[in-house]
Amino acid sequence: MTGGSVRVALADDQALVRAGLRALLQQQGVTVVLEAEDGADLLAKLAGQPVDVVLSDIRMPGTDGIEALLRLRERGDATPVLLLTTFDDSDLLLRATDAGAQGFLLKDAAPEDLRDAIVRVAAGETLLQPVSTDPVRARFRFRDEAAPTETFSAREVAILRLLAGGYSNKEIARSLFLAEGTVKNYVSTILDKLGTRDRTRAVLKAITLRII
Repeated sequence: MTGGSVRVALADDQALVRAGLRALLQQQGVTVVLEAEDGADLLAKLAGQPVDVVLSDIRMPGTDGIEALLRLRERGDATPVLLLTTFDDSDLLLRATDAGAQGFLLKDAAPEDLRDAIVRVAAGETLLQPVSTDPVRARFRFRDEAAPTETFSAREVAILRLLAGGYSNKEIARSLFLAEGTVKNYVSTILDKLGTRDRTRAVLKAITLRII
């Protein structure tokens, strides 16, 4: 998929921020098909205009990005959601992960990184940028503090670290000089060992248990 084929819904409560993001996305070949000033506005407009990716601020008055995400999923809308955040949003990132966000992006990200994140999320990838580990451990301490029954090899730990950085199987394979199928097998083994059903939860649990 190319950037020009991706249709984006943009939600932010600040008009100047929306204008800046729209101009930036257009320069990167990404089409903004609708804009919303908050989560409620976003939900109403998405009902009549399907898009490939929702790009939303995580902090908005009224219905914020996380609440909008929850309501989207409740009504059966599986459109990938990429949330814009800042460094002090660690707890919000965890809430958004629980709600089913496909990715997070820092507001000061480079234009090419913004375009790349949108294209990757539209293609079905999940992007989890590394977050502060202390809030992660504090949040998941009581539900996941028991150590896994199996140990992790150095290769599995390396792959977990790359998963935490949002790398795809193909990128991990290239970084570690492995076949993509081999990486896929490693990821499946890691999920089984951690007792998690997806990569994002595996990363969060690995941080909690100090595996990475």
